[in-house]
Amino acid sequence: MSQTESFFNYINEGYKCKGDFITLGAGMLGEETATNALVNIPLKTLNRHGLIAGATGTGKTKTLQILAENMSEKGIPVLLMDVKGDLSGLAQPSPGHPKIDERHEKIGIPFDAKKFPIEILSISEQDGVRLRATVSEFGPVLLSRILDLTETQSGIVAIIFKYCDDNQLPLLDLKDFKKMLQFITAEGKEEISAEYGRISTSSTGAILRKIVELEQQGGELFFGEKSFEVDDLTRVDENGRGVISVLRLTDIQDKPKLFSTFMLQLLAEVYETFPEQGDSGRPELIIFIDEAHLVFDEASKALLSQIESIVKLIRSKGIGLYFVTQNPKDVPEDVLAQLGMKVQHALRAFTAKDRKALKLAAENYPDSDFYNTSEVLTQLGIGEAFVTVLNEKGIPTPLARTMLRAPMSRMDILTEREIQEVIGNSKLVKKYNDTIDRESAYELLGEKIDSINKKKSEEDRRKEEEKLSRKRSTSSSRRSTRQNPVVKVLTSATFIRAVFGILKKVI
Repeated sequence: MSQTESFFNYINEGYKCKGDFITLGAGMLGEETATNALVNIPLKTLNRHGLIAGATGTGKTKTLQILAENMSEKGIPVLLMDVKGDLSGLAQPSPGHPKIDERHEKIGIPFDAKKFPIEILSISEQDGVRLRATVSEFGPVLLSRILDLTETQSGIVAIIFKYCDDNQLPLLDLKDFKKMLQFITAEGKEEISAEYGRISTSSTGAILRKIVELEQQGGELFFGEKSFEVDDLTRVDENGRGVISVLRLTDIQDKPKLFSTFMLQLLAEVYETFPEQGDSGRPELIIFIDEAHLVFDEASKALLSQIESIVKLIRSKGIGLYFVTQNPKDVPEDVLAQLGMKVQHALRAFTAKDRKALKLAAENYPDSDFYNTSEVLTQLGIGEAFVTVLNEKGIPTPLARTMLRAPMSRMDILTEREIQEVIGNSKLVKKYNDTIDRESAYELLGEKIDSINKKKSEEDRRKEEEKLSRKRSTSSSRRSTRQNPVVKVLTSATFIRAVFGILKKVI
């Protein structure tokens, strides 16, 4: 058997699927593409998470686009974090190109230009379906981890939530939370201290500074009502295709705190809301996190621990998480160990540090008789990648250098007019984009503080009146005494001298 035949069997045996699957492309031996040696991903293992990595300009975003398209076509809803702003083209078909036809001829599958149902979402001032969540939905533990609070500060946050629950004070947005901080350190200090113990003003000051930091990154836009219902991420269109929700994040690259806050809240909400799925044969939702280092770089140890826990547990809910980043080392090892699919585009090795990172990256992939992994990693062309996935039995497939198929949709952004057309046709815009500011802790506490201040003013006025009354009474008593004739005689100088004169004579 020739090496080519041996390689052909290597790919077809390693990536054959009995159930439904997605085709990524065809295997490559050296620079040659093995036509019809197809690299497939079983739908049943898509909830085992994945990684798309590679240097800038090697095709990571197009790989993400390919996966999202094919998942949508199989009826699987997708959520994309569009940090660079180049994924909205999914809503329009590819214009085609001779190089695309040539690529697909090498792979051995036809090219079919298509557009896909998309929903444009936003957590900032950009246009789109507004995603929000209330402070109450975060809960004290998650909010404390996001703010990176100490144990003492976290205890204060827990007291705030408990007090609000006991007194029917809804915590909806950040101004509600800030009002509570003001209340427990001023007007409500005695009440809180009596029931929960003394609270340090230095600790509440530290919490307030963390809240202000989150506000400065746009947190006031994210916290509030109406809360986004995660079930709206799992819709399919009238043709049975999964809706691709594109979250526009081009204006938050310098706001990692807001990005990680949103991501953790979303994952926690999905985990709490979705039922246990078991082995259903296909995922309920796939989430792609582009520029994943934005989530991990600024995360505290507590926050990383929370993310790692969710990644380990959420797959049982039928949710697949796919991290897109430049280097696998951008993803914590405990998370990386949970990723069943790995698509590695080319890496660069210009420095000693790069070469060390390249060697570590190569060790993340299975050994192969057909490749020197660390060497080939620097030679992969645009639209080529090393691929390994989990087969239908959950076993890692052989490493395959893969010629990736081309996206079926436009490999470019939508025009502003096209974006507005998508938003204008959205049913969710009507559901979520009206701002609701119902009576909450801010207003109710404001009334309570006013009542306390009014009561205190009345008490102060009463005490002042009593003081004046006592003063007037004393003054009146003195005047009355001075006017009494008997008192006048007894206190006269003549009478006193006479008395003391008699005493002197007796002595």
